Order: sequence, then structure tokens, then C-alpha cells
Amino acid sequence: MSISLLQPYFLMSKTRSYAQILIGSRLFLTAMAIHLSLQVAPLDLQQGGNSCILYVHVPAARMKMGAFFTLFTLVTGGFWGRPMWGTFWVWDARLTFVFISFLIYLGALHFQKLPIEPASISIRARPIYIPIIKSSVNWWNTSHQPGSISRSSTSIHVSMLIPILSNFVNFPFSTRIFFVLETRLLIPSFLESPLTEEIEAREGIPRPSSLAESFCIRG
Repeated sequence: MSISLLQPYFLMSKTRSYAQILIGSRLFLTAMAIHLSLQVAPLDLQQGGNSCILYVHVPAARMKMGAFFTLFTLVTGGFWGRPMWGTFWVWDARLTFVFISFLIYLGALHFQKLPIEPASISIRARPIYIPIIKSSVNWWNTSHQPGSISRSSTSIHVSMLIPILSNFVNFPFSTRIFFVLETRLLIPSFLESPLTEEIEAREGIPRPSSLAESFCIRG
């Protein structure tokens, strides 16, 4: 092929089918996770139906990426905490650091279009909070219970562990879908930018006559 993997024309043509596969896989895994969470997993003796919230709350918290999943973690945790703790929010160590992490994401999104680079500084600062969030239940006396799942063992019964693990597999598909779709949305404007035209002219890269033609691969 005369078009490299890094060229936007190639990416647009290949990610169309890839996005369809990702969306189809996401829908299948979501249906399976819902069935396992609501039909297969038994209700917790103390938490009752509220235990079902944890089947999406824990996988979302594990993603540790993106403002959406961080907000989703805070919201689902609040819905679980209201009947269990008697309130939607407490200034618990883990909750506080997750909330700070969410604010860092919002700052990065707000500043990303500025000529300076506070957004990149914000993103670099966020990994500092990941080990703090993970170890907060062990370092401080918090409302959260210690971790229930580790590499060596688990304190969760297998009937409840399977729905959580199914969402561990399911949630990363959302991130991949968002990445592919956002990339495809940005490419048309990128193709029309003066910088792209200058690079193509300098490198002698053939330019398609239309965007529709750019989806096709020439051998």
C-alpha cells in the first residue's frame, strides 16, 4: 500500500469497520453484564438491591481514566452510599481524592484550547493521585472497606465476582469507542488545515479529490 498507517486517509477507512466491531462488542458485553448483575448474582444479605450498584461502580472506578468515568464513579458511589451510610457524600479520604482527580480532569478540559499548556500539567499531576486513591483505605480510617479483590485472592463470592469481572472487560470498550469516534470527527478538519496541505505538498503525498474518496485505500 502506498498510504502509511499514520496517514489520516488510511485511518478513516480502517476505523469505520473497527468502530462497528467495538460498538457491537460493547452492546453484547453490556447485555451480558446486565443479565449477570440483575438475574444471576444474588442480593447481598445486608445491602439488598443496592449491591447491584457496585457491579458498575467498582469497574468504573477501576478505569482510572477520563472525566466521564470519574464522575460516573462519584455518582454511583453516592447512590450506593445514601442507603448504606445515610448520606450521598462524606469527606472520606478516598472520596475526597477522587473528587480532586475529577477537578483535575475538568481543569485539563477547560484549559486545553489555551496557547499555554496548563492542561498537560494537570494531566501529569493526576497520576500522583492514583496510588493515593488506591491505598487511602489502608492509610487512613475511612468509611470505605478495605479492597475486596487482589491479584492473589478475593473476599467476594464467585456469584458476585463474575458480574464485576464482566464489567471489568466491558468498560474499556467504551473508552476505545470514544477514542475512535473522536479521532474520526477531528480528521476532516485536520485534512483541510493549511499545515496538512503544506506537509503533503512537501512530502509528495497524493491528496484525494474528496473526503469520500479518502476513505478508499489505493494499492
